[in-house]
Amino acid sequence: MSSLAQQITAAGLADHILSERQLGNLLGGGDARRYGLVNRALKDGSLLRVKRGTYLLAKRYRAETIHPFAIAQGLMPGSYVSFESALAHHGWIPEAVFVTAGVTPGRKTLRFETTDFGTFSFHPLAIADYQFLAGVDRVQMGKLIAFVAQPLRALLDLVALRKQQWAGIEWLTHGMRIDEDMLLGLRRKDFAKLKPVYKHKAVNSFLAALESTVMARKVRSAHD
Repeated sequence: MSSLAQQITAAGLADHILSERQLGNLLGGGDARRYGLVNRALKDGSLLRVKRGTYLLAKRYRAETIHPFAIAQGLMPGSYVSFESALAHHGWIPEAVFVTAGVTPGRKTLRFETTDFGTFSFHPLAIADYQFLAGVDRVQMGKLIAFVAQPLRALLDLVALRKQQWAGIEWLTHGMRIDEDMLLGLRRKDFAKLKPVYKHKAVNSFLAALESTVMARKVRSAHD
């Protein structure tokens, strides 16, 4: 184990994602010393670089497996996991998802290819002020935290990203293979929470059409 790995472990941070500043606070001393310790740890494999300035101890020094959603938080602080990644996490779509995708508060789409944790992408959306985390949960994943969109928020984010027009519920049940029971489990308050979120009229029209369809089918089911 490298000297750096020993110090990280002794500080109780073995299962944490660490920034350059956190390493600096932990190690003390000058920049040259810190760079030397980090480079030696990277070379001997005891430290992994998630991206420039963001690090994690190698798997053999950690007690926990780090979830990709927590890695996403380390890659892009302030973002949240959404789209197909969140839908698959909630069991709304059956397909495996090979890219961890999220929404960024920034203005540019960013993509990160990591050797140890796979591919990550972050996309900006036109979201109203103070609504960025509406319908997003703070999820504890071991010792780390991830922000994950609830199913309806993840679905509407996907609609916004794709500029998808309402094409009937079949686009969801057949095209995306979402079980209709999942949609019928949505409540009025789930829809109401997202009505102030999106700036684009098309997304709000999709939300209104989905709510109308879901509520009509619930009424019909109750009478069958």
